[in-house]
Amino acid sequence: MSSLEVSARGAAADAIAAHVPTLVQDEVASRLFAQDATLWGKDAEEEAGKRLSWVGLPRSSRPLLGEVAALREQLREDGVSRIVLCGMGGSSLAPEVICATAGVDIVVLDSSSPDVVRRAVTTHLDRTAVVVSSKSGSTVETDSQRRAFEAAFTEAGIDATRRIVVVTDPGSPLDVEARGAGYRVINADPDVGGRYSALTAFGLVPSGLAGADIGALLDDAEAVADLLAADDEGNPALRLGAAMGGTKPLRDKLVLVDAGTENVGFGAWAEQLIAESTGKNGTGILPVVADGEAPDHTYEDANVVRLVASTEVEDVETLADQPPRHPDSIAAEQPGPADETAEDRAAESGSLLTVSGSLGAQLLLWEVATAVAGRLLGINPFDQPDVESAKKAARGLLDQAGSTSEAPAFVDGSVEVRALGGDWLGEAHTLPGAVTALLEQLDDEHGYVAVMAYLDREEDADLEQVARTLFDHTGRPVTFGWGPRFLHSTGQYHKGGPANGVFIQVTAEPEEDLAVPGRDFTFGEFIAAQAGGDAQVLAEHGRPVLRLHLTSHHRGLSQVRSALSTSGA
Repeated sequence: MSSLEVSARGAAADAIAAHVPTLVQDEVASRLFAQDATLWGKDAEEEAGKRLSWVGLPRSSRPLLGEVAALREQLREDGVSRIVLCGMGGSSLAPEVICATAGVDIVVLDSSSPDVVRRAVTTHLDRTAVVVSSKSGSTVETDSQRRAFEAAFTEAGIDATRRIVVVTDPGSPLDVEARGAGYRVINADPDVGGRYSALTAFGLVPSGLAGADIGALLDDAEAVADLLAADDEGNPALRLGAAMGGTKPLRDKLVLVDAGTENVGFGAWAEQLIAESTGKNGTGILPVVADGEAPDHTYEDANVVRLVASTEVEDVETLADQPPRHPDSIAAEQPGPADETAEDRAAESGSLLTVSGSLGAQLLLWEVATAVAGRLLGINPFDQPDVESAKKAARGLLDQAGSTSEAPAFVDGSVEVRALGGDWLGEAHTLPGAVTALLEQLDDEHGYVAVMAYLDREEDADLEQVARTLFDHTGRPVTFGWGPRFLHSTGQYHKGGPANGVFIQVTAEPEEDLAVPGRDFTFGEFIAAQAGGDAQVLAEHGRPVLRLHLTSHHRGLSQVRSALSTSGA
């Protein structure tokens, strides 16, 4: 039996008290599960009308279980023991957290870096099967990765049609092409958007092939479906959604803290769901996935969410009896006993949520809560109007591949420095000076810093630590995203949300470029165009962007780490 617990203190509790009775009176939960597209206003009705089937997935996805089990056995008979997923955004992040939580291996290829792609296609190819996931069937990253694997299998004398499984919407270009070429195709529910697709074929097929118990995942979600559909003030999704979107003034930063949850990497999945769903029309909720030990300070425009283990239900239930605890003391790990005087000083300004539940239950919980928050924010939680702009800009730069790129403002060692989005660089002529100049543009009451690294998220993983260092220096939220995967999630918030972010983009020369079979561009040219296109669109939206290009990967990365760790101190 699955259970969910959502408790709140401070501003989050006030928002619940203010909004949940009205949400119940308006029958928001039951109307959502009845797929009522009018919940978000007339402007959202058309899009919502074809994006609400996710509420019934715990039941409607059941037929996939037998199909996935049979396919897994067939692949096992062919000697397959390694599953690679080619997908972006929700198509990759849900299987990543499902498999990590289940303790099974899956290789998620959501990068255009030639070095990353090469490693994926040359490692244990003889025992590899590939799931190619694309809702639209036209995702350039996924198509390019598929072409690389097709070529590698063919060169190795392996029948690619027996090793590649395609997941896409019925009738998509990929659906038509893959069926014509003899590939195995599993269609997903077309009436579910990508970031709400965790319990569709996009989440279940790669996870099940990797060995996760996807039947149990659906069981856990189904066990709470009626609870989340109830027009009742105890509905956890109404409570969570009200706290996310209903604080006054709006606390538009949501700090996600792993405080012992069994759901490994859950924050990254929730980040893309919340940011892409809400970050538009100049408003939205910025998820900040916390890392490291508890900080000495935090910001006043935040809700902090402690994601605790399901076994901590008894602890969750006692929270209401404790004095409010300020986010200052809990931002990145489960807090231990705190100094009573410090808590007394912080009590009035804190806002804390504690959430527990199994993975299947929480996937559905957060989807419902995000839809509820969208109603309170007055936005359409099912569109992504600013994602396409970066894709279009990247395509334009790809068409210009080979032309001379814009000269850097200056070069410091192994780092080329460029400044976009205004005349803010001033007299800076060193890398630390450029970082300082950017941080001087930061709104110290409402702003945030976004670090966007178009690098290798395995080999360069420790770069993520700069987010914590920058937070310690600035006192403002810092997000970290690996490019290009974040373009399909937080990229929407960057451009469509509040105009109070400053952006640091890091790119690098690949060790060796890699051709995209059948295309007139390479992976190196493609990822460079994606980075350049995103920076260009951010600048057009008036966002200050510091572009740092590493001409020597290791030396340049060392310089960047140092500059981001010391500037602003």
